[in-house]
Amino acid sequence: MQITYKTQGVCSRSITFDKDESGKITNISFEGGCNGNLKAISKLCDGMTADEIAAKLKGNTCGMKSTSCADQLAIAVSQA
Repeated sequence: MQITYKTQGVCSRSITFDKDESGKITNISFEGGCNGNLKAISKLCDGMTADEIAAKLKGNTCGMKSTSCADQLAIAVSQA
């Protein structure tokens, strides 16, 4: 199942990913944001479960913001 999540409070506008029947998250892509960093996050998280991604990325902040693109990914996969 493909899911698109509209981000809040970050430079990227949305996150799209697939979630399979076993709960694995794959094909993560960000629209907008810091291209190189978000490609790296996507590759590192590919094949992980939502719980694994959330455990690693939830609460990560960017500069003075209370969230980050990584934190938004954790929220997105947790809600999926």
